[in-house]
Parts: sequence; C-alpha cells; structure tokens
Amino acid sequence: MTDILPVEVDERLERLAAAALWADAEDAPLVVRRLADPPRERTWTILATPDREGAVFVSIGADGAGHIDLIAVDPAARGRGIGRALIGAAEEWMRAHGAAEARFAGNPPCYAWPGIDVRYTPAACLAESLGYEQYRVAWNMTADLPARYDEAEHEADLAKLAAAGVTVAAAPVGNRGAVAAFVRAQWNDKWAWEAEQATGLHYAARDGEILGFAAWGARPLWFGPMGTAEAARGLGVGRVLLRRCLADQAAAGQASAQIGWVGPLRFYSRAVGARTERVFWLYRRALD
Repeated sequence: MTDILPVEVDERLERLAAAALWADAEDAPLVVRRLADPPRERTWTILATPDREGAVFVSIGADGAGHIDLIAVDPAARGRGIGRALIGAAEEWMRAHGAAEARFAGNPPCYAWPGIDVRYTPAACLAESLGYEQYRVAWNMTADLPARYDEAEHEADLAKLAAAGVTVAAAPVGNRGAVAAFVRAQWNDKWAWEAEQATGLHYAARDGEILGFAAWGARPLWFGPMGTAEAARGLGVGRVLLRRCLADQAAAGQASAQIGWVGPLRFYSRAVGARTERVFWLYRRALD
C-alpha cells in the first residue's frame, strides 16, 4: 500500500508537476503555486507520496462537492498504482469534509484546468476505471501573440468609445476595489476574486461608472474572465479590453494565450483570430 500524506508546497511538487504534465510543462509550477494560494475561505489540501513520486490537490467547492484539482505522477513511477492510491486518499479526505460527490473538474475561482485535458489519456482512463462518469465538455481557445485583428476595426472601436464618452484604463494591483465591486454586482464573487488576483486587469468606464472589464493571469498565463454590462454592449468594449490584455501578455513574452473555459466561440474568433484547441472532459461520481 502506497503511503499518502498531507504535504506543503515545495520545489519538489513543482518539479513533479512539470515532469508529469507534459502538455503544461511551462506553466505547471505556476499552477501549483496558484492552487496553493486560493481564496481564504476554501477548504483544501495536498496529498502526496513521501518521496513526491505522486501528488494530488483536493478541494471542496462552494456547493459542497469535492474536486480533484490536480493529479501528477512521475512518468518513471507509473504503473505502480500510485494514481489510484492518490485518488483513494483524496476521496477519503472529501468524505471527511462532508462531500457527497467527487469531481475531476475545475473549482473556480482558483483552478488548474476545467477538467481532464483529453490528451492526458492515462488520467481519463484512471477516472473511468474508478467509476467516474463524464458529465460535461469544456474547451479553451488559443490566440497567437501578438494578437491578429483588423486594425481599421480596432480604430473604429476606439473612436466609437470616445464618441460615447467611454474611457479604458488599467487597474493596478492594490487599486482594484471599484472594478471588483462592479464584477461582483454584475456577475459573481468568483469572477471578482479573479479580477483582484489577476496579473493584468483593464476596464472601461463612463462618467465614473464602470461598464466592462477583462483580466489575465488569474489562472497563470491564461486570459479571462471578462464581461461587459448590458447597457454598454454593442460599443466594442469587449474587443478593446480583450486586445489590451493580449497586448500585455505579448509584452510579457508569451507567444500565445489560452482563453479559458470559453463560451462565445465566434466573438474570440472574430476579435483576435482565436481557434478552439484544448478540450476537457469533466467527470464525477457519488461518494459512497
């Protein structure tokens, strides 16, 4: 029986994630750090083997469900039942914290992926072998950087905003209270937390009233969330804020940006030439 124990984040966990998550090797250590710094009210833990050949991040969602946030097994240690032991320990922890359901699904606002990337075949096989059922599909879009868009359209958007008295600006870290309050009132607490935690945050306003926002880096290296108030739709606010964020990401050295957990495919495709690329399966099962 593999020993599974609660552990703290350290460099060994970051190296394990980078080695195990081949499709996310670049940002896996950043994701580990992000998951280890969730909202204060979140109940969560990290369980790992003593030698860090395998680890799992587990949390409880706002609805009481348990979440497998990240699981990683060293490629050299696969085939020894470590992944199965990690999930077993995670499920026991979930039960102890009142969860009636376990999910391989992102736990917003602090998450690694929407679900299991379909390219991580062993993880999907493990979930299905343990009786998890697929209940939803989510996807990301990829935007190459610098972003590709029609410059004339962009200038027209800026002119339209100026004519309507709308200004756009960046909200620096430590001075985001008004934008976060707007996001919370228009959408939810989860997006507000992401707006406050993001690396970059841009917003549109008119006469002191905030009309829209866009963020990047709340989930490391990814774009989102973003939203425009109903009263300001049709002015091009979303396109302008999106492009400002992607310009930040390009300036930070990124060659592409993941637009996470996408809803409106056509908007991102038309605005910045983004393409659907990553697909995620979300799994769940009742805990006995």
